[in-house]
Amino acid sequence: DVQLQASGGGLVQAGGSLRLSCVTSGFTFDDFTIGWFRQAPGKEREGVSYIRVNDGSTYLADSVKGRFTISSDNAKNTVYLRMNSLKPEDTAKYYCAADFSYRAREIPITEYPNWGQGTLVTVSS
Repeated sequence: DVQLQASGGGLVQAGGSLRLSCVTSGFTFDDFTIGWFRQAPGKEREGVSYIRVNDGSTYLADSVKGRFTISSDNAKNTVYLRMNSLKPEDTAKYYCAADFSYRAREIPITEYPNWGQGTLVTVSS
């Protein structure tokens, strides 16, 4: 079965950096698109970024463009989200999510059917 384990969250001051990791198992990594979405208390989920593993194409939401980078280590079946210049408004629980790439093209990241426990990112001002 599809398993996704996100880690790397924590407390950081505004302007700081974190790297989130999403370790995956139970599926053929190359067939999938892996994404990150976040949810802050009292707010709706927001798609942040994805990477289509087989061709490396990526997407970043406008709110994080220029500050966040997504990458994958295909040998480790792991996706990373590097977050620089963090702002208090980036505070949220971050989830990695996955779907077959042929389906992921048609739906937002927040609707990918497979996701894990999430990791909490808190940015202090």
